[in-house]
Amino acid sequence: MVTRKVGKYQVGRTIGEGTFAKVKFAQNTENGECVAMKILAKSTILKHRMVDQIKREISIMKMVRHPYIVRLHEVLASPTKIYIILEFVSGGELYDKIVNRGRLSENESRRFFQQLIDAVAHCHSKGIYHRDLKPENLLLDGHGNLKVSDFGLSALPLQEQGDGLLHTTCGTPNYLAPEVIGQRGYDGAAADVWSCGVILYVLMAGYLPFDETDLPTLYRKITAAEYVCPIWFSLGATSLIRRILDPNPRTRIGIEGIRKHSWFHKNYMPVRCKEDEEVNLDDVRAVFDDIKEQYVADQSESKDGGPLIMNAFEMITLSQGLNLSSLFDRQQDFVKRQTRFVSRKPAKVIISSIEAVAGSMGLKVHTRNFKAQLLYEGYELFI
Repeated sequence: MVTRKVGKYQVGRTIGEGTFAKVKFAQNTENGECVAMKILAKSTILKHRMVDQIKREISIMKMVRHPYIVRLHEVLASPTKIYIILEFVSGGELYDKIVNRGRLSENESRRFFQQLIDAVAHCHSKGIYHRDLKPENLLLDGHGNLKVSDFGLSALPLQEQGDGLLHTTCGTPNYLAPEVIGQRGYDGAAADVWSCGVILYVLMAGYLPFDETDLPTLYRKITAAEYVCPIWFSLGATSLIRRILDPNPRTRIGIEGIRKHSWFHKNYMPVRCKEDEEVNLDDVRAVFDDIKEQYVADQSESKDGGPLIMNAFEMITLSQGLNLSSLFDRQQDFVKRQTRFVSRKPAKVIISSIEAVAGSMGLKVHTRNFKAQLLYEGYELFI
């Protein structure tokens, strides 16, 4: 079998493949450490105008060094490719564990939730908000410990407006906080806490607290925090979930409140974190310097009459269609994996299709400059 090297890494088999990247198993030849090598073609990220998005995600992952967060070791580049060297996490997704088991015990759920809160608290201490927390983005290492991954939708303080709030609606519908749906600006920390509460519910119940198959009904139930805890939830777990899934972000319990809650505190062992390591982003800057001129040139050639720059990560997460039945199957009693689609059709064709489908569902549609706004009884669903 032919193998190849990238820098000090011996590259092996493919372990994952997505729309924009391929992930290969690799080994550090200097110390024998196993890593995951994410490979992106420069031409692809230029074509889809993802340079700023990828650079931000890489920078964020280098900043959030924590035992319960997937570690980014370094970034390398060749004339045509970018290589992101990540910690190799061998235990799969927490999502798969829920699917295989149906639901987890309260004690096991609590342990994963404690690790999740520790990781999220660390992100927030750096001014970073994940904005897409869900079981599919939580991996497990060989010791069964949690590893938060996928910071593609994460926000930095620089993205806040003058009011100190975030304004980009993004994430996975069933895990979104009411204030994110409301498009009024939101506190990234409070929104992440809500998503953590939904995850805790899913761990213990095996299904989603908000599980409607159409977005208008789903959003109404999220906004009203309309859900029921199963009878097997303990009083302590129920009380904590109710304080987390508070539709008012101002009265919703925060990270420190969660840590002080009696249910959370049982058998809690705070992770020992190294003193803040100095974060060096020189390799990130070096990798992107050689494509910056090409990117700027590409931007300047774009025409005002065309669609706005595509945020690929937002497109992937928000282009799931109006029917969410694929997210949940009552008969199988567990959360189902979402199916996501990316279209190569021209923007006009996509907009036209959205108008046709939305119209058949009784939704009002407003389109302008390659954006579509859907309204249901005056309630904004999608832009």
